[in-house]
Amino acid sequence: MAKIYTRRGDDGSTGLFGGPRVRKDDLRVSAYGDVDELNSSLGVAREELPEGDLRALVDALQSELFTLGAQLATPDAQSAPKEVPRILAADVQRLEREIDRLTGEVPEMKNFVLPGGSRAGAALHLCRTVCRRAERKVVELAESAGVPAEALAYVNRLSDLLFVMARAANLRAGGREIPWIPNPK
Repeated sequence: MAKIYTRRGDDGSTGLFGGPRVRKDDLRVSAYGDVDELNSSLGVAREELPEGDLRALVDALQSELFTLGAQLATPDAQSAPKEVPRILAADVQRLEREIDRLTGEVPEMKNFVLPGGSRAGAALHLCRTVCRRAERKVVELAESAGVPAEALAYVNRLSDLLFVMARAANLRAGGREIPWIPNPK
């Protein structure tokens, strides 16, 4: 049986795919770590969703987030021991189609809404906020290292998709959207 631990990271370092060992608090490691956290959050949201298109969409998103994580963990694709999958413009376009489809299903927004409304909706709103944090880290990484434009666009579009998925999940679950009321008394 292969062991899960290697002891190589006991000194606070980790190996990048096709690259050097770096500290575990390296910006690149933080960026793909935030993407991994988003993926785990989506796993929780998935379990709150009934069988159907939203759950299938989460399955696809989780796979794509593994692709994004692999891409971020590879500082030099030419040095990688094998082909690294990549987020493509077609992936971003598919997210846009899903956003448009789900936006057509929910009522027009007249107020900001508070996260919640149903268990699935709340879980997807949490994923949206984790996605925004991951996006900030990926943008920060892009300032000092090569991050393809498609990867940046993907995480930006993904948070929009998670927002409309939360709205659709709320409505489908018979939940309601909770409007933000400034300065409630």
